[in-house]
Amino acid sequence: MAYQGSCHCGEVRFKVDVDLSHPITCNCSYCSRSGSILAFTPAEKFELEQGEEKLTEYRFNTEKIQHLFCSVCGMESFSRGEMPDGTKMVAVNIRCLEGVDLDSLQPTQFDGRSR
Repeated sequence: MAYQGSCHCGEVRFKVDVDLSHPITCNCSYCSRSGSILAFTPAEKFELEQGEEKLTEYRFNTEKIQHLFCSVCGMESFSRGEMPDGTKMVAVNIRCLEGVDLDSLQPTQFDGRSR
């Protein structure tokens, strides 16, 4: 399904076609602090509409995931990475999508802490 999304201040805006039927939360040191609910989609189904110049990058641990933050409000609305087979993916913070009933989601817990 197609959604519009943004950071808190609206400087970073995007549209994405993403399936919200299998969201995850993660217990790694990073995700457990941020509280994101994530859904993944191939990179070609994600379009950054504005704000590329406002994005700041953070990488940690294996440095394979490009966590991107709005430099104005500090919100991470999405991150970029690759699947083991090299497919480029985008992890979208569902909390940053417009019109989503968060109470209807049933996220699966991913054990990132043990990886």
